[in-house]
Amino acid sequence: MVRQVSRIVLLDPDDRILLLHGFEPARPTETWWFTPGGGLEGTESHEEAARRELAEETGITDAVLGPVLWKRRCAFPFDGRRWEQDEWYYLGRTDRTATDLGGQTELERRSVSGLRWWTSEELSASHETVYPTRLAELLRMLLVDGPPNAPVLLETERV
Repeated sequence: MVRQVSRIVLLDPDDRILLLHGFEPARPTETWWFTPGGGLEGTESHEEAARRELAEETGITDAVLGPVLWKRRCAFPFDGRRWEQDEWYYLGRTDRTATDLGGQTELERRSVSGLRWWTSEELSASHETVYPTRLAELLRMLLVDGPPNAPVLLETERV
């Protein structure tokens, strides 16, 4: 079954993006950066899931959600199982840069070591693994051109 996921490209007033630092619980040295977000629960909409996940993972509850920027399908192994996901990436804006990891789920506590605000330049210069893999380029285009008129379908990523 394909898991429906909402993610947030959260930008602060300086256009920095908030990313979480994740790792494979069984192999803590295997790390990557990713946008806040997660699976839809029950009957919630993509937007409701985006707001809930952002609050749980970052403590930020006052973000203004904009349009869906991108959509992608991905598949990857994580925590002993194979995940198959359809992801929607919302634009989010916040004035609050202080974060709180207190609302994380048990799995997140076992697989997230922290979070960080990144400038577009820092992201472009980084050699660390980031998902989606073209995030630095996508963020640069977003900051230069603004949000697309309709969600852009990103290439499928299979790990």
